[in-house]
Amino acid sequence: MTTTNISGYRFAALADLPGLKDRLAAHCRAAELRGTILLGREGINLFVAGSFAAIVGLIAEVRSIPGMEGFEAKFSPSTDQPFRRMLVKIRKEIIAFGVPGIDPAARPCPTVSAVELKQWLDEGRDVTLLDTRNDFEVKLGTFAGAESLGLDHFRDFPAAAEALPDEWKQRPLVLFCTGGIRCEKAGPLLVNRGFEQVFQLDGGILKYFEECGNEHYRGECFVFDDRVGLNATLRESGTLQCRACRAVVTAEGQVHPRYQPGVSCPACADAIAERTAKAFAEHAAAFRRIAEAPPGSTPYRTLRPILVPTEAAGRTIADCFKDLFGASTDWEEECRLGHLLDRQQPLQADHRLAGGERLFHRQPWKREPDVNADVTLLHEDDAIIVVHKPALLPLRPSGAFQRNCLTSFLRSIYAPQKPRPSHHLDADVAGIIVFARTAEIARRLQAGQERGDLVLTYQVGVSGSSDVVQVTFPHPVDGNPMTFRSERG
Repeated sequence: MTTTNISGYRFAALADLPGLKDRLAAHCRAAELRGTILLGREGINLFVAGSFAAIVGLIAEVRSIPGMEGFEAKFSPSTDQPFRRMLVKIRKEIIAFGVPGIDPAARPCPTVSAVELKQWLDEGRDVTLLDTRNDFEVKLGTFAGAESLGLDHFRDFPAAAEALPDEWKQRPLVLFCTGGIRCEKAGPLLVNRGFEQVFQLDGGILKYFEECGNEHYRGECFVFDDRVGLNATLRESGTLQCRACRAVVTAEGQVHPRYQPGVSCPACADAIAERTAKAFAEHAAAFRRIAEAPPGSTPYRTLRPILVPTEAAGRTIADCFKDLFGASTDWEEECRLGHLLDRQQPLQADHRLAGGERLFHRQPWKREPDVNADVTLLHEDDAIIVVHKPALLPLRPSGAFQRNCLTSFLRSIYAPQKPRPSHHLDADVAGIIVFARTAEIARRLQAGQERGDLVLTYQVGVSGSSDVVQVTFPHPVDGNPMTFRSERG
């Protein structure tokens, strides 16, 4: 089934934005639409996709809002839904600009239609085309001979426009962007700064494609959804966006040897490789430091939380804790030594308890048993970590081992992440462990393990030969097969 995509905006004074937000959100949910609707006191800006009937219904709903009677939208088809969810948001501006006093509804800039602009270009008129979009959008496609300002964000336009040549102030200047909304603010700004012949392309590039095709235009048009690029027929071009650096990757770039889907593209491959190698080296060094001095081998103290039951309310520590926890601990002596705390403040034995109160009991100094902490880092990326666990090292905290275990090692090295093991190995078994760096990746690995995708092979060493361990599984993000082999004497 073909999905219908629309983009559109209208500047008009709107009231009761919270009520309008709830109304449009409910309508879109009922119609199973996805996309984004931005509401502000200055108007509405939307990008929405769904069935044709649902889209027609949404347009009718928008036009029923006072001030939105003239709302128009640009249509384009796609084979899939390009949006992941439906969002309706209230914003100070429906297109971020940051310059007060610009009112497109009251003082709009003159427009030139797509057909009229094509005629001007056909005739070779002395007109300057100015692309108001971001630099990465311009690189994917723009009008032949158009000027641009090298913007990272449209909010940079006012400052960048200061550098425009003074001689342009008397020349015809046609501004254009994707659908026209950015020009609605850029145009009046330039008029305020003394530019005398400023026009904006009505409906932007998308309207030009619809009415004039690719005449005088070179390349594609970037759109802010999963389609990424549209050609002159308003259909998906196949262009993708790099997951790492957000640069656009054309069909030609996708067959480049340095393009790795979901990892990097030719534009960022060197930087990504350098950063990845540096992180790997730092983490491998951290494992070596732990091997030399396991954290649990240094004596430490912990705080054990105590939640006071409701029925203990009003009683003192000296009177209550012996009943709750038995006579094995001298609670009056613990209070005298400052070992019972409330929010890090020592408590006296006559402290009267409150039901639900949370206290902390400082535990005696502890040194954990020795372990073999010689962990080898085999691989890491944004999703997983693969290590070789030596024998005589617990995998998870338990009993006497809280810090001297593999999971605790990884959580200290990769904090604030909490890597999760995808499978289990007993403390006295050496082998390869695959850790997930997020809860979502852990779920994917677990599902793969249940399907039998994760396979471990052991070759048991005899007569002094080495143990060989191998693990094979599809990567949880891209499904590419991965095999790791480790040999330890």
